Amino acid sequence: MRKGAAAQQVNAMEFKSFMKEALQEARNAGSQGEVPVGAVIVRKGVIVAQAGNRTRELADPTAHAEMLVIRAACIAVGSQRLPGYDLYVTLEPCAMCAAAIAAARINRLYYGASDPKSGGVVHGARVFEHKQSHHSPQVYDGIAAIESEQLLRKFFASRR
Repeated sequence: MRKGAAAQQVNAMEFKSFMKEALQEARNAGSQGEVPVGAVIVRKGVIVAQAGNRTRELADPTAHAEMLVIRAACIAVGSQRLPGYDLYVTLEPCAMCAAAIAAARINRLYYGASDPKSGGVVHGARVFEHKQSHHSPQVYDGIAAIESEQLLRKFFASRR
């Protein structure tokens, strides 16, 4: 189930975005020379884990913000599954991260910038639409998209 930011049916009185925290993780990653992507996992309004990309630092192509934050949250709660947890990430997850989100049984995915080149949610593989996907979270896109896009553009412009 995919819901665009404009079509969100979340009651504004109940919804609190944690994208500000995800953006800070993205800024931290960017300041370390990593692609500025940040992620936060939340349960009942409390941050359980947060991370930014660390692929260069860890010399690990799987060290995307989403993978790291899912690992940290699973360790924090002592479970390989995270039903009832929400993930905020500044960029549309790639296919690898989308598969991990499904495997972890994340309840809701909120993301900022779309990724037409490498995205795996509404672009590319569209992981959650496959019958092989054991779980499909509720998806809300476009949350703080402008700020997320600006961080990425600035980062890549500085490297050209």
